[in-house]
Amino acid sequence: MTKKMRMAASVLALTLSMGALTACGSGNNGNNDPSPTNTAEGGASEAKDTITALLPPVSPTYQENFKQMEADFNKLYPNLTLKIEPASWEDMTQKLDTQVNAGSPPDLAFIGSDGISKYAQLGMLLDIKDLVSDEIIADYDEAALAYMKNGEGLYGLPAYMEVHSIGGNKQMLEEAGIDWKKVQQEGWTYEEFREAIKKGVVKDGDKTSRYGFVFATAGVASKDYLSILVKNAGMPSPFTTDLKYAYTSKNYLTVLNAVRELIDDGSMPKELSAVDAGKRWNMFLTGQTMITGKGLAVFENSAGKNNAKIDAKDGSAVEGSIKVDYIALPLPSFAGQEAVSHAVVDGYVAFRGKKDPTDEHKANIVKAANFLSSGQVAATTNNDLFAAHITKSAREAAKNMESTRNPDNIAAVDKMLEHAAPARPDIPVDLGAKAIKLENEVVIPKLQALLAGEITPQEMYDAVKKGAIEAFGADGVVQD
Repeated sequence: MTKKMRMAASVLALTLSMGALTACGSGNNGNNDPSPTNTAEGGASEAKDTITALLPPVSPTYQENFKQMEADFNKLYPNLTLKIEPASWEDMTQKLDTQVNAGSPPDLAFIGSDGISKYAQLGMLLDIKDLVSDEIIADYDEAALAYMKNGEGLYGLPAYMEVHSIGGNKQMLEEAGIDWKKVQQEGWTYEEFREAIKKGVVKDGDKTSRYGFVFATAGVASKDYLSILVKNAGMPSPFTTDLKYAYTSKNYLTVLNAVRELIDDGSMPKELSAVDAGKRWNMFLTGQTMITGKGLAVFENSAGKNNAKIDAKDGSAVEGSIKVDYIALPLPSFAGQEAVSHAVVDGYVAFRGKKDPTDEHKANIVKAANFLSSGQVAATTNNDLFAAHITKSAREAAKNMESTRNPDNIAAVDKMLEHAAPARPDIPVDLGAKAIKLENEVVIPKLQALLAGEITPQEMYDAVKKGAIEAFGADGVVQD
């Protein structure tokens, strides 16, 4: 969300379906004087300049307030103009790729850190590591900042560090006898999870009115399900620490078998391959599933706002929805492996065109990235997203902001972040790009076929292994 705390029923998410949020409202950046976290080294020039940014709907009101954000930036830097181009989550990648291929990308684009290797290989990213002061760097949490690196380069500034997990309906979990507080803190194995979601299924004859588990697997969410599950099966990254492609491991087949089992059990819909992020969230709010995925911290906020609309008999509540207390839950672990959370760091990535920007323009790009990703702007956004603050300046700005988060959910997300997969800036750009190509051309199409029952888990595994060996060589993949 990656595409993200990529975040979208008519209710948007961080990666889609994130609910009715209110991030980045008017006056988010009320500071009138530049602070240490809003300046960059080499930025002494007062020449007029324009910085362009391609930004998706991080929240439903995020794009509505672009004019205010542009005005606040100009107030902070009177000689600079921030020009924002909006994009939907669905067309964000296409818009960016079109501009990149034309050699005229925006100065900044809000993308997932997992896309850095793709654009770095094309030579279109701007390395900003020598453009940011030590003071700026010190403001950001090291773990989140590491996701914006590749090799020795730093290619942007992070907006948030989120966990992609799952979430349950509190009442339904308790009716099914699931000790959700224990699961939040201790996790569960796949076998325990499989039996638990069976208890959430409600059937009337052959008709299922409620499933135990629904995960969005269509559209921009097509890769999420598998990429999140495999991290909990001893594959925290597509590459091992010795840079062998990991998804040829026997544990990958274990996960593929589980993907089919949950559908064949009746715990998940047979039509799972057609469930996109919007439909997934709609099914959760209307009581058609006990557990939903992918789950984001912000879903608690989204559900709470819909609950308030139901109480107020507000016609804008999701049609047919019920009141839901959202409970954040970890993914199960597989094959005796430790659970590893799928950490997602999205942020403002810096691009360059065919011509290298001037030193002054590079410094101004950093100012804009820092403005958007720290301080009051970041505090307001992340507070509304129920996402953890990843800069000291945002934490300070958020001290007086109200939060209605469930303390149990806060503790659960904190626990998942403790087990988050670390950033892998050591993966060479060419390997990362090959992995993305393999994912798009083999993994995602085969996963859709597996979900639809058109191929078996073994057939998908064989296809992925064949493609991996072609891409990386027999010695470049895991053979266990």
